[in-house]
Amino acid sequence: MTRLIDLLDNEHIKYTLDEPMSAHTTFKIGGNADLFITVDSVSELKSAINACKSSDIPYMILGNGSNLLISDRGIEGAVITLDGEFKDISTDGDIITAGAGAKLSRLCTAALDRSLSGLEFAYGIPGTVGGAVYMNAGAYGGETKDVLTSVTALTQTGEVKEYGADELCMGYRTSVFKTNGNIILFAKYKLHNDDKAAVKARMDDFMNRRKTKQPLEYPSAGSVFKRPEGAFAGTLIEQCGLKGKTVGGAQVSEKHAGFIINIGGATCDDVMDLVKLVQDTVKTQTGYTLEREIIRTGR
Repeated sequence: MTRLIDLLDNEHIKYTLDEPMSAHTTFKIGGNADLFITVDSVSELKSAINACKSSDIPYMILGNGSNLLISDRGIEGAVITLDGEFKDISTDGDIITAGAGAKLSRLCTAALDRSLSGLEFAYGIPGTVGGAVYMNAGAYGGETKDVLTSVTALTQTGEVKEYGADELCMGYRTSVFKTNGNIILFAKYKLHNDDKAAVKARMDDFMNRRKTKQPLEYPSAGSVFKRPEGAFAGTLIEQCGLKGKTVGGAQVSEKHAGFIINIGGATCDDVMDLVKLVQDTVKTQTGYTLEREIIRTGR
């Protein structure tokens, strides 16, 4: 770790030691990362990754932490977060380009400001552009792949490469980036012009639906389970009488059974134990196998 720190210091790259990951996830759960690195540019990202590799230190890229459950024992090695140019958003006609570190809420608002439609479904999803591309985030009948035209990524060999939409292998909560190990840098979307008031009305409608149906007042990681074929996870969980079921500080939301919320002091183990209880109960009572959507990582 000393060698890595020296390399980061030489490149003037920002970092902190023993960073609490509970401060960087929407679940508000997680122990400390050994090293938390913030990069502002592609060149800094390359330097940080090269420094980790040459120091034999494992690393991971972190967005908004909205689909992530981090171990109470923290993360070994380095966590790299994207700042600076990775939060930039620009438009050229009906094309909008955003850095992987930009929040979806900002992207949607930028589209609204320019009377562009196509991203309304993403308004209120608490993630970043990079995270949304990585898992093909979607809601209310819309998906990221519907408007995405290309993605610029950093390959494992250090090459900056642009992928066309037909190369992204985007499906339900998945993309090529889940398997190729490349790091999403920038995403380009093709939208269409529309009446600004109409765009805003759709955004407000989706947000109101979220507030009404989802437990946004509690820390969570969004939908815990993928949608099983022919059913809905939340409906199955509710049918099994699991709404309000609690393990430690983790609870199946009484507002939406597809969410597990942190009602106070929840640990990673609390959540994982509750996930297993839900999976076992649903399998026994309905025959459906619920696959976890949230990603558990760390020691």
